[in-house]
Amino acid sequence: MRLISPILQGLLLYVPLSGLAQEGSLDHGLYSNLSNLYRVSDAKTFSISPENFTGEKGKGGMAKEGTASDAARDLGQGWKVNPFVIIGPGKTFTLAEINGQGAIQHIWMTPTGNWRFSIIRMYWDDETEPSVEAPVGDFFAMGWGKYAPISSLAVCVNPGSAFNSYWPMPFRKKARITLENLDNQEMRLYYQIDYTLTQVPKDAAYFHAQFRRVNPLPYKQVYTIVDNLKGKGHFVGTYMAWGVNNNGWWGEGEIKFYMDGDREFPTISGTGAEDYFGGSYNFENKEKKQYEEFTTPYSGLAQVIKPDGLYQSQQRFGLYRWHISDPVRFENELRVTIQALGWRSGGRYLPLMDDIASVAYWYQVEPHAPFPKLPAKDQLEVN
Repeated sequence: MRLISPILQGLLLYVPLSGLAQEGSLDHGLYSNLSNLYRVSDAKTFSISPENFTGEKGKGGMAKEGTASDAARDLGQGWKVNPFVIIGPGKTFTLAEINGQGAIQHIWMTPTGNWRFSIIRMYWDDETEPSVEAPVGDFFAMGWGKYAPISSLAVCVNPGSAFNSYWPMPFRKKARITLENLDNQEMRLYYQIDYTLTQVPKDAAYFHAQFRRVNPLPYKQVYTIVDNLKGKGHFVGTYMAWGVNNNGWWGEGEIKFYMDGDREFPTISGTGAEDYFGGSYNFENKEKKQYEEFTTPYSGLAQVIKPDGLYQSQQRFGLYRWHISDPVRFENELRVTIQALGWRSGGRYLPLMDDIASVAYWYQVEPHAPFPKLPAKDQLEVN
């Protein structure tokens, strides 16, 4: 058996680019990347889309009638007859239901309508409560309902408004993904879910994602990104849609990770919001005296929405930080908070009362603790 250092061994299962595998313990077909892409595997590849709702072998493109029947009327079966689905107001559509053992490897979709009113949920094995629950825009790091490009390892948002997730999502019995349309209008959805059926390692944890929003944040209170995580796992990412209600700089607050018995003080304490998200000094382009958007493999200020002089009156920001090469590991519990701090007279910190929403991403062994109830439609709305 090949020997691997303890440090690298800790990265094996959950870092898509590690390219390492213990022979006999990891099917490399589950976590392929450039460094092991040349190796053959017994893993089987499948894909679910409106042209093959079940993902079955040899069953793609068989529709004779569908959402594009009129466009294909001169060509018939096999010629893009059913490329999208329509989800009615208040309806929930099952995007995928997969039986067996394997992992979702890639999700692509182009949801129309209000991205805050489209709720994506994911269930692993025999779960009745989801391990993933978030508005589809926020899940793909687009919390403000407006397009901005993102080029990262875990999430890519491409022209025009194409959402891509590359988080590996293993399951042992089954996987189910749904999308609920809370809006009062129907939505059109093109989508594709690429997955593999193969052996899942015993120590592979399950993917989780949870949305939260507080608007406005009460004075002198910290914003909780996630809490009440129970079990063993590791935190792998944060997306934040941050709406600022004051003039001046807003990102002096520290992020804190309380793990495994930490109470008053955390084990990990950052030095500022822009520092945590991989930037510095207000994300400012010193020559232009403007915020400078950036998108990198692990972190980014992907979106800056500026006032337009009329109804769009507040500055809004979209930020992400993926802990792919530096997962925050916990044995029993985890809580993550961030302060909202600006500046006031006399060089003093100003606790801010901002509109803050977030998605936390992590892997853990099941069962997971119950999620807080998703905010009602009016509390989800971007306004």
